[in-house]
Amino acid sequence: MSELAIEAHGLTRRFGELVAVNRLDLAIPAGTIYGFLGPNGSGKSTCLRMLTGLLLPSDGQVTVLGLPVPRQAEALRRRVGYMTQRFSLYEDLSVQENLAFVARVQGLSGRQARERIHELLATHELAALSERLAGSLSGGQRQRLALAAAIVHRPALLFLDEPTSAVDPENRRDFWETLFDLCDTGTSIVVSTHYMDEAERCHGLAILDEGVKRADGSPEQLMNGLGVTVVEVLTTGLRELKRDLLALGEVHSAAQLGLRLRVLVDGRIEQPEHWLRRQLPERLNGAELTRVRPSLEDVFVSRTGASP
Repeated sequence: MSELAIEAHGLTRRFGELVAVNRLDLAIPAGTIYGFLGPNGSGKSTCLRMLTGLLLPSDGQVTVLGLPVPRQAEALRRRVGYMTQRFSLYEDLSVQENLAFVARVQGLSGRQARERIHELLATHELAALSERLAGSLSGGQRQRLALAAAIVHRPALLFLDEPTSAVDPENRRDFWETLFDLCDTGTSIVVSTHYMDEAERCHGLAILDEGVKRADGSPEQLMNGLGVTVVEVLTTGLRELKRDLLALGEVHSAAQLGLRLRVLVDGRIEQPEHWLRRQLPERLNGAELTRVRPSLEDVFVSRTGASP
């Protein structure tokens, strides 16, 4: 059995009558990228804050890097990095000054700090921006600076709370390449996201909805174990067809994608294309029905009953 970076049992957090996280169990292997996928309000950020020791659980037990949290949260903070959703560095300090400040907070000596900052400026393409004020940086540049600051002390475990929400697709792709590089060096990474393509990049994944873990596994396992068959329908009158399909109890969901309707049919139905034609012969007369591979978005919709 592989070593676990994080193990949690019954992790719960209440805010008054609101249960933000409800009896969450986790077993996250070390040296992997693990994701929390869910919409706003699903409990992702609350989970991260409890796992870092910044927020006390209402119930449950959690061990991070072998340390019980929150009892040894102070010792844990030296071994983890945390990149928040919003840019949290000092906008009136330069790139280099921000990194130097974080290095001092993390206990690096003067020489260690200088060598590490030089390395990070080069690795994250920040050398030419080292004297620029952080407040003048673009979204992608801020993202690279925030990540550099989060790993200045070489943490064994890195927490990222929706780190790409304010950057363009190209910067998102480059950011994930950097995460894989970190993971290859042995850093364990936990990331929250609401982007399906990012979730598919994770080694392991938990789908959260209203504070409850609805599914857990690798993206491939979740897609293969969906329990539905996905059929795409190419025809006219898609809005009316969607309404009629959703009236069928065996249809889990129907979503329009351009000129096609993506339909999730209960997996117990054999030959779902023929079954659909029998249910709505007039609507589907002359329509093109094609069985396709499930996607992670299909898993999300099926498990949560919500649009992504």
